[in-house]
Amino acid sequence: MIMKKTLGIVLAASMLTASMAGCGSKSATTSSAGTDSTGKVVTLNAIMLKHPLTQDLEKMEWLTKIEKEAGVSIKWQQISADWAQKKGTLLASGDIPDLIFGQNAIVDSDYSQFPGLFQDLTELIETDAPNIKKMFSEKPETKTIATQLDGKIYAIPKYQRFWPTTVARQYVNQQWLDKLGLKQPTNWDELYDVLVAFKTKDPNGNGKADEIAMDFTGGGFNAMRLLSSEGITTTNSSNDGFFVEDGKVKNLYVDVRYKTLVTFLNKCFSSGLINPEVFTQDYTKFQALARGTGDVAKIGFTWGWEVSDRFGNTLAPQYSSTAPLKVSADSTDKVSWDYNYDYLNFGSNMVEMSAECENKDAAMKFIDKFYDPATSIQVLFGSMGTNISDDGGSYTVLPPTDTKMDPGTWKWTSSMADNGPMYIPDTLKLTLPTDMQSLAKQNEPLDAVMKSIDIEKDVWPGMYIKFSSEDNTTLALNNTNLGTLTSSKWASWIAKGGIDKEWDAYVSNCNKAGLPETTAIMQKYYDDYMKTK
Repeated sequence: MIMKKTLGIVLAASMLTASMAGCGSKSATTSSAGTDSTGKVVTLNAIMLKHPLTQDLEKMEWLTKIEKEAGVSIKWQQISADWAQKKGTLLASGDIPDLIFGQNAIVDSDYSQFPGLFQDLTELIETDAPNIKKMFSEKPETKTIATQLDGKIYAIPKYQRFWPTTVARQYVNQQWLDKLGLKQPTNWDELYDVLVAFKTKDPNGNGKADEIAMDFTGGGFNAMRLLSSEGITTTNSSNDGFFVEDGKVKNLYVDVRYKTLVTFLNKCFSSGLINPEVFTQDYTKFQALARGTGDVAKIGFTWGWEVSDRFGNTLAPQYSSTAPLKVSADSTDKVSWDYNYDYLNFGSNMVEMSAECENKDAAMKFIDKFYDPATSIQVLFGSMGTNISDDGGSYTVLPPTDTKMDPGTWKWTSSMADNGPMYIPDTLKLTLPTDMQSLAKQNEPLDAVMKSIDIEKDVWPGMYIKFSSEDNTTLALNNTNLGTLTSSKWASWIAKGGIDKEWDAYVSNCNKAGLPETTAIMQKYYDDYMKTK
């Protein structure tokens, strides 16, 4: 879970960074969809918030094709890092590009903090977006996700259909366990002992002390997943640490179970069992470490999306997915896991339009092209012919052209993947890549726990809840203040300790930052939403 930097710091910048120069929408001089008054192709400026692995958008055949079909030429600004700082400066300038792409690159609170900056798309959808209208009709959840409390639509969501109920699986190097005569850990105490053995007994057999017993990063592949051992059901949409337990909205950062987890992780870190770069490494480094060198693995215990995606084709056979752990052998805590079905299969705020865009019809027609099902599978997996075969009425995702590359990496390299707008209807016939097919097997250790989660009482339905402008502003301010307190402490307490001494003052400061007010607001909206179920 990546903590947010303070909006106050971000907004202190008084002008756009040099990298954002020239991406505003006001320079356009065109008048009608597809072409300008002289019959020339419409030029639109756009930002794409993309994955670090994703190739240059200009190389995507499907994207070039739909630009041509829509009669537009897109000047892309491609961003893979430091978006929080760039976004704050950009929005504060009041001059945004015609289009902004990327899941939650813009969030609901931005609409209320910067009124008038984004275009209400409601009428444009009616006149220029038949594919989006069809999605709203066939999957009404998407229209719910898109519609603000005042009935306006500032962004288009997605539906990608095939994804499982959780983003993260927990992996252990089974080959190392077998070599050392150990069993898969079932609780934190056993995990600690296994990590010590991984660190000290040269399980990869290369005669070097280069094993990293535990590794994690931000986002879904984080040691925060161990909160499940204490009964907390986290979700990727439960921003800023909020979760639901038996119908009550709570915040994990002031929960004593969070303190218990941090204490355990500090014990591991102090013993040299956790990668010392977990708080600074980017996702690319995180993946590269897990893929080792040749057939020599480096990582013992970690989290990831899918085994070949995490470890690469060569090392993947060494690893097994594991069941969620208990805290201790005699623990009576209910064990849970991370629940992400809605977050993985639906997505909010995939693309927005500037209110100052001078070619709104052309921009809307271009957006709508993404939601054609045949285009949508290319948004997700890559171009037809190279990444996907058209089998005449059905489609097949092809294996990577580079046999050394795993399907997950190829997907993220080849296209916008999960960060792009799309609609893949339930009726479309598609043979999935091998990594997606293998997820069912890798999910088996999680199945019993996932089935036990009470979706109505223990899952925060954040994607479907819309706050008023006033409450959005309050939440944004309070959560920014809260994030300032929590983000540094997570790293500091794990690396240096001190949580016992500082805990009471820290909780008091979180409360002063507006946590009780935020919790009360979220509880009200949660209760109102549940009445509609």
